[in-house]
Order: sequence, then C-alpha cells, then structure tokens
Amino acid sequence: MKLRNALIAAVLLTAGPALAQTPAGGTPQKPAPVQPGQTAPKPEAAQPAEAAVKLDPAKDVAIRHLLDITGESKEGENINTGITDRVHEVMSRALPADQLPKFMNTFSQKYTVNAPPSAVTDAVVKIYAQHFSLEDIQGVTKFYESPIGQRMVKEMPDVARESQTAGMQIDQKVVIEVLRGMSDEYPQLKQMLPPDPAHPAPAPNAGPTPTPAPGTSATPSAAPSSTPTPAPKPTPPQR
Repeated sequence: MKLRNALIAAVLLTAGPALAQTPAGGTPQKPAPVQPGQTAPKPEAAQPAEAAVKLDPAKDVAIRHLLDITGESKEGENINTGITDRVHEVMSRALPADQLPKFMNTFSQKYTVNAPPSAVTDAVVKIYAQHFSLEDIQGVTKFYESPIGQRMVKEMPDVARESQTAGMQIDQKVVIEVLRGMSDEYPQLKQMLPPDPAHPAPAPNAGPTPTPAPGTSATPSAAPSSTPTPAPKPTPPQR
C-alpha cells in the first residue's frame, strides 16, 4: 500500500495539470438545459479560444537570457530528474532487480517525450512576462551579470538548503516539546517521542538505597584485621 501511494504521489506531480481540468468525480458535466428564447451555447471545443497574448520577441529573449544566467532555465531538467529518481526509488522496492533497468528506460523515454524540460522554461518565461516589464528584466539581468550577482547565483542553492535545514530543526524541536507537554493528557505520546535528555529514564535494576536498621550505623564497621594477635609469653618459675 505504501509503495502504491508513493508511486501515485510521484506520478501526480506530472499529472496534476491534466487532472485539474477533469471535473470532480471524473464524469463529464452535461450542458445546462436551454431555456425558451435562448440560444444553445457552443460546445467548449468549438468556442473560440481566448486570444493569446503575444510576447514581445525582445522581452522573450531578455527573459530567457536572465533564466540562463540565474540557472532557472534548468528547472525543467531538475524537475524531470527529481521525479525520475523518485519513481526509481519506489519501483526498486516493487520490481525484481533484473526488471528495473528496462522499466526505468521505458519510463524515462516516454516521460521525457511527454514532459520535455523546455516546456517548463516556456511556462516560466510567460510568468516572468506577466509580472515584470522589459526594463525590470534588463535591470535584474544587469545585477546578476555583476560579480556580486554571480556570487549570489553560486551561493544561493547552499543558502536555501542550509536555511531549510535550520528551519526544520527549529520546528522539529518545538513540535517535540509541545507534544511532551501534552503527554500527560495523551499517554500514548510517551511511547512515540524520543527520550527527553533533560529527564533521563532511571537505569534498569537500580533500586533505592537500603535504609539501615535502627541502632546500626549507616557506615559499615571496619573489617577485622587478618593478622593474629600474638599470645602472651609464659612467666618463668621463681627459685
């Protein structure tokens, strides 16, 4: 069940846009009845498509150049690699080892054909064009072409990764502390949480210190000497 769910999650990363166009329940919606005096609407496929906004060629070139120098033009390749690796990880636990190479080869070929990395770049170009003017793109490009801009391009992946790790560590610590505070009300949490370093569990077989009996000293008496006491010499007879 976990393998199937993981594979479905990996596949949905690419199938999401297509699924979003399907009505809930997977059943095509019937057209609304036409009221008297109204003209029946044209089928969706026959309706004229909304006029696509034609991107200025100069702006298109400027955006693609910005994506090249910032590394974002490789986003499609990174996504494809990540999904392929995820499918490989899941299927390596579901298929025999001798079947895995052929499966991954077929999957990679079909996946790349239907989801080329260039499609992601084309989509990103349109998004940039909607949010930034040509002057904006040129200004940002000028910064990233500078030495400090190139240093940011080089260092930002590490900065983002380390920042994410630090944030997760902080959040994880807070979550554990909150759950520990709720463990009295929900005792089952005690079996799920890691040991609390501030309150270590008592060592096994460690019992309380025995209380000495009344009239006895808590300090053990000294052990008798192992050296025997010499016997007194006999007194010689008097003449």
